[in-house]
Amino acid sequence: MSRGDAAHRTLHDLAHCRAGDKGDTSILSVFAYRAGDYPLLVDRLTPQAVAAHLRERVRGPVTRHLVPGQHALQFVCEHALGGGVTTSTALDAHGKAMAFALLAMPID
Repeated sequence: MSRGDAAHRTLHDLAHCRAGDKGDTSILSVFAYRAGDYPLLVDRLTPQAVAAHLRERVRGPVTRHLVPGQHALQFVCEHALGGGVTTSTALDAHGKAMAFALLAMPID
């Protein structure tokens, strides 16, 4: 089963994402569907690339943690929830929406 041609793939073609939040910090965990795609994700999903892709939502630093045993990457995105879920006036400041935004990231 093909998940998109290589020229037009998005992260969603290669992985799924879980999200959580603590205060004004969004935590996005990206899991490769296939172990063979994990090295590509490590190469392309740098903290700088994720921060650039989510620049409209994330105002602070993005830190990446590798979880090779799970073929996963975790991104800690600071100042990403408009002050925090309970204090934000944003319509949908929760990390779940940010997870879907990250999955739209092009992966060449």
